[in-house]
Amino acid sequence: MKNTIEKALLKSKRTAGNKEQKASTVPSDELSHHVAEDSDSELTNSQIRKRNAESKKLKIDLARLVENGHVSIDGTRKQINEEYREIKRKLLANAFGALSKTLKNPNIIMVTSSRPSEGKTFTATNLALSIASEQDKTVLLVDADVLRPNVLKTLGLPAKNGLMEYLVGEVDDISEVLYSTNIDKLKIIPAGRSHHLSTELLASEKMLETVDEFANRYPDRVVIFDTPPLIGINESAILANFAGQAVVVVEEGKAKLNDIKLSVERLNPDMAIGFVVNKSVNNDSDGSGYYGYYYSERSE
Repeated sequence: MKNTIEKALLKSKRTAGNKEQKASTVPSDELSHHVAEDSDSELTNSQIRKRNAESKKLKIDLARLVENGHVSIDGTRKQINEEYREIKRKLLANAFGALSKTLKNPNIIMVTSSRPSEGKTFTATNLALSIASEQDKTVLLVDADVLRPNVLKTLGLPAKNGLMEYLVGEVDDISEVLYSTNIDKLKIIPAGRSHHLSTELLASEKMLETVDEFANRYPDRVVIFDTPPLIGINESAILANFAGQAVVVVEEGKAKLNDIKLSVERLNPDMAIGFVVNKSVNNDSDGSGYYGYYYSERSE
């Protein structure tokens, strides 16, 4: 009887040992998954949203931008900062001052040019950076040049889904392609990949409703659209119907007067239209390029 009991106890101990061994051989990735689930269950919904937003945030290399001649956001008083401060003051006055009552969507600004390679994306990103340094304004930079998107590349950021994926229905909500950045008051919507129906998509009711939300949801927000050049591109003429202001970038010594005239004719006549003269040479300096502006008052 004693031997039988001892055998039974021995068998019981072996069984328990085998169970312990099995428990210790659960794959580490499964353990990590369970730990993550337990961790998530302890977080509130707002904490989970905040964590997801942080993982989605775009990190802009600010030192790289300054090296490439962009506006800095640290308040430094250098020439390019001062010039864009002066440009944005007029745009902000139009967006939120007395003239805003006579404009449709005055806080939506399209930045364009007559022809390619005149510096419109450089201007759009600099305006966004400059406005992001305002104390009481936020800025949304939308890459609407869906044919040759360049905003992310200019800012040194990787390709992302964007406006086109939203318009074709590959993402359900515009917030899925609206990215926060490490600049608190700057958000970005990339262009996304090109689409053969880009003209029709930009002219759609869905796009119109999206622009209306941009214009009206946040009273302190400025929306900058980097759009294709005006001459020979249908998309720009469509986008001009959404914006209250247009900034036309012209390259000094390259832009032709007739091109500028054609560009203005393709814009909405009810817009406030301004011109940024790009790559102008200051004779009092060492010959390096600088950025100035001329502003065309809206005709009544």
